[in-house]
Amino acid sequence: MNGASSSLAPIAKRLAGKVALITGGASGIGKSTAKLFAEHGAKVIIVDIQDELGLSVSQDKSINGTISYVHCDVTWITMGDANILSVEQKDYKRVFDVNVLGPFLGAKHAAKVMIPAKRGTILFTASASTESHGLASHIYTASKHAVVGLTKNLCVDLGQYGIRVNCISPHAVATPLFLKASGIDDKKQAEDLISSAANLKGPVLEAGDVAEAALFLASEAESKYVSGLNLVVDGGYSTTNIAFSESIQKFFT
Repeated sequence: MNGASSSLAPIAKRLAGKVALITGGASGIGKSTAKLFAEHGAKVIIVDIQDELGLSVSQDKSINGTISYVHCDVTWITMGDANILSVEQKDYKRVFDVNVLGPFLGAKHAAKVMIPAKRGTILFTASASTESHGLASHIYTASKHAVVGLTKNLCVDLGQYGIRVNCISPHAVATPLFLKASGIDDKKQAEDLISSAANLKGPVLEAGDVAEAALFLASEAESKYVSGLNLVVDGGYSTTNIAFSESIQKFFT
């Protein structure tokens, strides 16, 4: 190689000097995001109720970075039945407390630190159900729409202080939460099911892909002028409705 070094250059620390607080970071998308952020130089604090999993992430020697774990009461939320007649008022409060009130309070306390510093990034997790409807329960869908609305309102409010606010809306990912909610035990089977209905064929959406989207939005070097965005990571699923073409095919067969 004409004397050139054959060693790979170290990855750029896109979050060096940053502190990241990640809720639900003990498993699934949160865990993948925590590990990726730590590898890119952020001091990561994950909060969850899964103490054993959370501590295992924080003590994982294979992670090239610093991750701390703090216990936080986060309720498990199922996607639920899409039938309006099955909705109970107690379910509404439980889902909105976790999906909307939690992020709202998190943003409030984060802003207390970010406003004096005149910088910072707030990143929420919404859902592809904000773009494609009928996929989840009415309460869950409404709560994720509320997260998108909160994102855009906070973007307007906090932009004057140099604070960016965005959210990510991922399609279905075969995380432990998805497996539990769907009643599917096998991860590969769940991925096959999701992929069978996908618009983009070939790639399989994984937790790490959503983490990469979060890294992009958290990096000031790459998204310094991106704010108020609902970044949909669904392989184009929300752009496509194949019901009519499928009905025609069934009609003539």
